[in-house]
Amino acid sequence: MTDVLRRGRASLAFGFFAQGVTFALLVTRIPAIQDRYGISDALLPVFLAGVPILAGVGSVTTEQLVKRIRPSRLLRWSQPLVLLALLGAGAGGRIAELAVALGAFGLAVGALDASMNMLGVSLQRSYGRSIMLSFHAAYSLGGILGASLAWVGAHWHLALWVSYLPVVAVLLPATLVGSRWYVDDEPASVGQERGQGQGGGVVFKLLLPLCLVMTFAYIGDSTVSNWSAKYLKDVLGSSEQLATVPYNVYMVTTLLGRAIGDFGVRRFGAAAVVRLGTLVAAGGFAVVASASGAWVGMLGFTLLGLGLCVLVPQTFAAAGRLFPGASDAAVARLNIFNYVGFLVGSPLVGALGDAWSYRGAMLVPMVLVLVTLVYARSFAAQPDRYGGGHERPRTADVGRGSNGL
Repeated sequence: MTDVLRRGRASLAFGFFAQGVTFALLVTRIPAIQDRYGISDALLPVFLAGVPILAGVGSVTTEQLVKRIRPSRLLRWSQPLVLLALLGAGAGGRIAELAVALGAFGLAVGALDASMNMLGVSLQRSYGRSIMLSFHAAYSLGGILGASLAWVGAHWHLALWVSYLPVVAVLLPATLVGSRWYVDDEPASVGQERGQGQGGGVVFKLLLPLCLVMTFAYIGDSTVSNWSAKYLKDVLGSSEQLATVPYNVYMVTTLLGRAIGDFGVRRFGAAAVVRLGTLVAAGGFAVVASASGAWVGMLGFTLLGLGLCVLVPQTFAAAGRLFPGASDAAVARLNIFNYVGFLVGSPLVGALGDAWSYRGAMLVPMVLVLVTLVYARSFAAQPDRYGGGHERPRTADVGRGSNGL
């Protein structure tokens, strides 16, 4: 049983890693995609908004599908679709072809994100200790590699399909092989427990605090990814080369924070780690907003990586603890607010920056992230149906993976 869990954890971590590579390759080459298809600046936001909107649709659909299909199977087949859609976005020649590719990418990535985190939550429950941050650390590592590969492609002026094809050729068969060891961890009375809390009213009221935390965390994240370079260059007066550094620093510190975060959760508890991460992130925004120069601003973005990195993984984990008998539905619904935050964050900061000031705009995500402190108790271990303060690992089906191992 231990070997099955270890293989399941390793294969799922690789799935997170592959998704980090794929997503970074898409978002970091948006200017190249715009040039390839001749998309105007006015039309580009429509394409960019369409991906998270369709991803939300994919996540909602996944909530219904997992009532009949194991999450591991959805993950097994959605991951290749995401990779092929990435290749399609780089290989097409007409805007209609790009629209189809990005539409497929959005729908598939919604199913991928939801099913991936479902498996992560259930594996953490089976392990009986915090491991969720390690999966998201693998995603961050993949993001760093993907961004580096994108830089190579841009530096050597490679065609998009030339940049994407080797990555897809390696990751697609690797993820399919790795999917053989995904572990579906379900309670013995699956029919009874999956029916609990599926109605929506009561579940959503209990889930709402976590939905808000997820939204605010992604508003903070999208602020860094979309505005850090512009802020350093236009507000803090850095060079164009230096302006590219904050996001890389943010990704590296996100990786480091997630790599050690599980140890903090085991030692001090999830609520304490979330509170600390919230305060560090808020401090990072405060430093960025008040920075006198580029290097001080860089320190602020470093703090943001260390603080924000724990919020999203722990929000998924908390949803699993709140609804042990309906964790798949909780994760799928919560995952929608990932995309809500992504959609709201960049336009919000941009509008405030144009109408007010970019320094002032940085204070808004700071205040929103601080709201997490109000809901920190939602991250504490919940009494389960056995009467304890922590969940008992579920082992009824843990011995069989998605391929019947």
